[in-house]
Amino acid sequence: MNAAELIERKKRGEELGAEELGDFISGYVRGDVPDYQAAAFLMAVWFRGLTPAETYALTDAMVRSGETVDLAARLGRRVVDKHSTGGVGDKITIAVGPVVAACGVPFGKMSGRGLGHTGGTLDKLESIPGFRVELSTDELVEQTREIGIAVAGQSANLVPADKKLYALRDVTATVDEVSLIAASIMSKKIAGGASALVLDVKVGEGAFMRTVEEARRLAEVMRALGERAGMDVVCVLTDMEQPLGQAVGNAVEVREAVACVSGGGPADFRELVVDAAAQLLALSDLGVDEAEGRVRAEAALADGSALATYERWIRAQDGDPDLSVLPVAPVVRTLRSPRAGFVRELRAREVAVVAMELGAGRHEAGDPIDHAVGVVCVKKRGDAMEAGEPLAEIHARDEDAADTAEEALLAAYDIGAEPPEARPLVLEVIR
Repeated sequence: MNAAELIERKKRGEELGAEELGDFISGYVRGDVPDYQAAAFLMAVWFRGLTPAETYALTDAMVRSGETVDLAARLGRRVVDKHSTGGVGDKITIAVGPVVAACGVPFGKMSGRGLGHTGGTLDKLESIPGFRVELSTDELVEQTREIGIAVAGQSANLVPADKKLYALRDVTATVDEVSLIAASIMSKKIAGGASALVLDVKVGEGAFMRTVEEARRLAEVMRALGERAGMDVVCVLTDMEQPLGQAVGNAVEVREAVACVSGGGPADFRELVVDAAAQLLALSDLGVDEAEGRVRAEAALADGSALATYERWIRAQDGDPDLSVLPVAPVVRTLRSPRAGFVRELRAREVAVVAMELGAGRHEAGDPIDHAVGVVCVKKRGDAMEAGEPLAEIHARDEDAADTAEEALLAAYDIGAEPPEARPLVLEVIR
């Protein structure tokens, strides 16, 4: 394999073979292909794209770059997983996992950390004192067998090609190419060993995919990759014009997730939790359809079994499930509405930036985060309020940070005299 020739051919728009793509990726992981040639390849792909065959070959090469886990074979059961393409206030994994496990279906998942305006499940879970995200493969398997749920960080030996390529994509402005996004996500899911996957593809102002058309294209590519690898995949396109639920941060999102598994929580968040759980139960080996899956998910939330499973899960990974031990910000300030009216828009990305600047997120990989800080959006799109009524809460480290956040958060709200038209939360389901 001649790396320069391969780059030249892709630059001209030619289709590359599976073997040469595999050789290129393995050479890059070994260090035989330098970063500057990998960067040139990524840019050629960004301009020319990849065919379905090339996308699968790239994904397969990335999977084969490290170890793989066959959870289904080791457990003797179908194991389900759920993945989000990244949103604001998206803490669904923390709630849907216990619901699915409480219904008797193994839920095994390797999660990631947040970067930029989107939050990461591992960061949220690490706001729980003592919670351990580093699990060996054997620990992941045994905990899924015994508790029904395990959520851990990606093993260092799982898809090392993705770690190297993603870091390079981040600094070469090649993150937002559909085939590269799909290969990155699906290589980790295929290597992680789940039998079935629900992909929550976020759409809108607070997502990487801004339009339904872009999201649909990404969903169809990821679904095809999963099917070729023998995985059942359902893609759900969901609205991300405003934050999901009310909480945006880390500890504040854990509190909201626990409220949901306790039978409460914001209506939009609960809707997506039940929807994802129903899809996963229908993909499981229980032999139920989606309607029955929804009935069972609702029952797990109502009868306390989802909460009990959540608590067993957190303890199994050395965390304390008592909400009173979660970190609390020193300053909690109420943002009040300057006038009466309706929330016409609540811009998700702007809310996320406020939370990130408070310290809840990171600008670069490796930046420290403050688990206590964040935003709670008391009023959301369509809600009515009087002048002086609470719009949101700002959880800050100090008064100066709260001052800065207050002005920026108010700017994220569009308040008008008339209510906006209703907008669905689930935009499309692709099976």
